[in-house]
Amino acid sequence: MGLRSMSDAGLTVLGKLRKVADYQFGRGAGENLFPGNITVVFSKRTGQIRHIYLEGKLLATLRPRDGLLSLAIDGGKRLMEGVIVTRAWVQVQEDAVDFVKKGGDLFARHVVDVGEELRPGEEVVVLDKNKRVIAVGRTMLSGDEMKEFKRGVAVRVRRGSLEKPKKHERNDSR
Repeated sequence: MGLRSMSDAGLTVLGKLRKVADYQFGRGAGENLFPGNITVVFSKRTGQIRHIYLEGKLLATLRPRDGLLSLAIDGGKRLMEGVIVTRAWVQVQEDAVDFVKKGGDLFARHVVDVGEELRPGEEVVVLDKNKRVIAVGRTMLSGDEMKEFKRGVAVRVRRGSLEKPKKHERNDSR
């Protein structure tokens, strides 16, 4: 994969990433999630944006399948600070926090509250009662279904905050 800082790649890449984040998470999310000093890794094979880092920490991956972002834990934290995010989040009961932090899926019966107009398949940040990021993942149910249902997986967790980072999530060897 080719590694370029934003000064090498130009503002068009930063602008594209911010627009995708604004579309996916709401207005203002792009600027909050991606400051001007991010590092972007491009696929050697396709030349497309692959990973976005800030100070060696993975913020997000741009999915080639649909052109949307998959958040990493650090990206979820940046998303939730500063900007008022009205959608893209799910709050969990205290008794399920440790399970979800370790990477376990979030079940509907443990959902306390959800962001506005969530649909199945959307990228979300999972929060504890103090609004701290404990995981990131993808919804399996709509927001209304998460609040109504007492059975089933509400969020398929991709990464819990207590899980060790994978090789591509660390940018220290590049």
